[in-house]
Amino acid sequence: MGYKIYINGIGSISAQEEDLFSRGSATIYRENIFPAISPNYKEFIKPMALRRMSKAIKMGVTSAKIALKEAKVEVPGAIITGTGEGCKQDTEKFLENLLDLDEKLLTPTSFIQSTHNTIGGQIALNLGCKNYNVTYTQNSVSLETALLDAQMQFNENPEIGSILAGGVDEISEKITSFQKLDGQLKLNPIKNLDLLREDSTGTITSEGAHFFVLSKEKKENTYAEFQSVSIKNVIKPETIINEIENFLAKNNLNSTAIDAVILGKNGDNRYDYFYKNLQRKLLKNKPQLAYKHLVGDFDTASGYAVFVAAKILKTSKIPAILKLNNVDCKIPKHILIYNQYLGRDHSLMLLSAV
Repeated sequence: MGYKIYINGIGSISAQEEDLFSRGSATIYRENIFPAISPNYKEFIKPMALRRMSKAIKMGVTSAKIALKEAKVEVPGAIITGTGEGCKQDTEKFLENLLDLDEKLLTPTSFIQSTHNTIGGQIALNLGCKNYNVTYTQNSVSLETALLDAQMQFNENPEIGSILAGGVDEISEKITSFQKLDGQLKLNPIKNLDLLREDSTGTITSEGAHFFVLSKEKKENTYAEFQSVSIKNVIKPETIINEIENFLAKNNLNSTAIDAVILGKNGDNRYDYFYKNLQRKLLKNKPQLAYKHLVGDFDTASGYAVFVAAKILKTSKIPAILKLNNVDCKIPKHILIYNQYLGRDHSLMLLSAV
């Protein structure tokens, strides 16, 4: 039996303020690597514990607690985390200590905290949660894999009431800058809001954490229904339209039922053609939205797209700063999210109004 899954709480930490929807203006950056805006972590984490945490752990624990508080859930039935590169700052610390101390008398703390599953573990410790806890590291579909597992958990374990699922990634001084070497980042600094007008290789990057409390029960404060997610490592550009049509058909919909599409365009002229084909053909008469010019591109950036879709479905408002075209929709009911990175790891997600 397949259950309907609802998003009842969201915790979002990114390079944009959460009130982007109400104020309509965006925070502007002029570097190709920029940090997330930090909330007051002391409101969510005890000061003694806070001192020892990398930014990824701080963001993960805080966004998880924000989402749980919003959903009025104290301890979830499962914690499922996606992260592309884990706690890079602690990885750097450990490697630097390794070199500085000539591989002798190393403290293990940074190494222990550098593992990818540290974030999910710290969330569980903070909540006192002893339930199912898994971390997925699947490059740019890490978050989507976590959400796919959440769907499976609901279907296989009817006793689970709610699941905390999300994604976290952080920037670091050295490891993140390595992305310039293989062309993942643009060579020259640009203004983030100009990203999608740039005809050059590479993109911009940042960090963030997005957690969602999923439940089979719809509540008064429910954002949206999370209908489905699909992941494919390789898709030929000429078959992307068929992939989307098949994905929608499995959810008893067709392209005419889609009220808006959120695309993972990131200004990299080597791969944005995957989106352009859709914009010109299948989805040309639909509101087309983008988000990576606001929060950068990183392995779990699609969490911001889920956050945006859920907010749009709940408020029926689409901020102008997200729009790629002038098509409008007064009351969106179905929103499609499509993302890929470097021409691989394609994902489709479908959210619907409740």
